[in-house]
Amino acid sequence: MSYMKQFFDLSTPAKRFRFVAVLEAITWAALLVAMFFKWVLGYTEAVAVPGMVHGIVFVAFVLISIVTAVSLRWSLGVTLLALISSIPPFGTLVFEWWARRNGHLAELSAQFDAESKPQYAA
Repeated sequence: MSYMKQFFDLSTPAKRFRFVAVLEAITWAALLVAMFFKWVLGYTEAVAVPGMVHGIVFVAFVLISIVTAVSLRWSLGVTLLALISSIPPFGTLVFEWWARRNGHLAELSAQFDAESKPQYAA
């Protein structure tokens, strides 16, 4: 399966979490660009749409984090890290990377383990 098909596969809680975590980071980037246009170039209306979209995706990330935490039985600490990761720009990507590598994202973590182990020819 190609990477794009894998990315848009939303069939499990871990895959839905990864998708929304990436969207949250993309909307953060758009908002940062819009803030440059507003504060440096003086286009005050530049943040209206990116700000609204980021706000909606932020709320979706918080909700999907809670649903994923319940589904995958995350500890309170892991759940809080997920929620806190939505505050700094691109924090959701860092959390997703960490969670996948530390076994908190179910089949995505198992897939990572399989890919990271060296394959030796017989």
